[in-house]
Amino acid sequence: MPDLLETVIENRWMVQPNHANNLDTAHGGNVMKWMDEAGAMSAMHFTGETCVTAHMDEVNFKQPIPVGDIALVKSYVYRAGEHSVRVRTRVFRENPGKTETELTTESYMIFVAIDEDRNTTSVPELTVGSERGERLREEALSDAP
Repeated sequence: MPDLLETVIENRWMVQPNHANNLDTAHGGNVMKWMDEAGAMSAMHFTGETCVTAHMDEVNFKQPIPVGDIALVKSYVYRAGEHSVRVRTRVFRENPGKTETELTTESYMIFVAIDEDRNTTSVPELTVGSERGERLREEALSDAP
C-alpha cells in the first residue's frame, strides 16, 4: 500500500513572458494547468495507473506570480476511494535567490484511475506512516470543502 509521502510532488516553473497575462503575471490558465499536471502525477504515483481529472474544486487565486518569479507547485494524495483519489494542490511564489515562499493559489482535485481500455480501475488504500504525512493529511482533511 502506498504511503502518503510517496505521492508528494513539487514542481517549479520560472514564469516567463509566454506564461503571462497582460499584467505581466502568470496567466491563471497556466497556473491551473501546472496544478492539474502535478496533481495527476501525485495520483499516478499513488495508483500506479493512468489517472484523469474528474473534478477540481474552486481555485482560489490569492496572489499573482510576476514574470521572473518561480511558481512552486506542491501536491499530494490525502484520501483514496474505490476508483478515485483526492489530491491537495497548492502553488507558491518564490523570488529567485530567496528561500521564502508565499501561497498564491490552491485547490482540491479528484482523479480517477483508468486501465489500458480506459475503464475505471480500483486504487490501493492510502497509508500514512510518519508524523509529517499525518500532518499533511490532517491539514487537507480539515481545509477540504
